[in-house]
Parts: sequence; structure tokens; C-alpha cells
Amino acid sequence: MQVSKHKVVTIDYTLKDEQGSVIDSSAGGEPFSYIQGIGSVIPGLEQALEGRSAGESVTVSIPPEQAYGERDESLVQVVPRSLFGEGQEVAPGMQFQAETESGARIVTVVGVEEDRVTVDANHPLAGATLTFDVTVVDVREATPEELEHGHVHEAGAHG
Repeated sequence: MQVSKHKVVTIDYTLKDEQGSVIDSSAGGEPFSYIQGIGSVIPGLEQALEGRSAGESVTVSIPPEQAYGERDESLVQVVPRSLFGEGQEVAPGMQFQAETESGARIVTVVGVEEDRVTVDANHPLAGATLTFDVTVVDVREATPEELEHGHVHEAGAHG
């Protein structure tokens, strides 16, 4: 069976940045399963796996526009420290959920001063070219329930 829309695809993968440093990997853990064609993974990875079968491996370099997009410096903002609540620890690298005009977003703290905090709402991998080493472990039909819920319903599903 080949990878195509609405198939459950199970992969082993290693994700590297432009310098070749490993960002994430399924090595030593469970393979990752997702439903092809519904936006569960970045577009460049879906395209690279389309038409592949179990047992096939591919290494693909994915530019930002097919991954997490380009960085948008307008998403870096300075906000009042008081927004984080009294006694809340706030330090660079911490992530918080913020309500924005376009809905909930995860923001990363990039700077802290006494009465203000600089946050970045870009995805941490925005602007990065990503390299995936992927082996397709399995491909199967998604169940109606999986398609309705938008995620895989079995062990190793990560959904």
C-alpha cells in the first residue's frame, strides 16, 4: 500500500537542522503515526512521502515555506510583566499559551526585564530549512473514527 490521502502512515525519522544537529528523532522510541493529507505534519514532509511504501527510506531537505514558515519579526513583542500574574516565574526559554486576535498561540519568552517581558510567537523552527531522514514503517487505511477525529487511535500514534 502506498502513502496517499487518508492513509495512516507510520514512520521512523530523524530531524536535523541546517548544521546537521539532531532536533528530534523516533530512534529509541516508538515510530510516529499520522494521517496523510490532513495537515498533521508539515507540507514538505507529506509531499516527500506521497506515493512511498512500507520499507522505503528517503532523506529530504525542506525549506521554511514548506515547513514552519519564515520568521515574522512582528510576532516578537514586548508585553507588561503583569500579564504573567503575581509570583509567576518567567525566564527566557519558557513557553506560555497566549490568547491573540487569531486565537490561542504558544509564545516563547526571549527576554525578561523588571516590568516587561519580550515574547516570540513564531514557531521555534520558523525560518529553518529542515532535513528529515525517514523510513516508512507501515501504511494502512485510516478508520472512519480516525478521519472524523483527525488523529490516529493506536499505540505510537502521538495524536
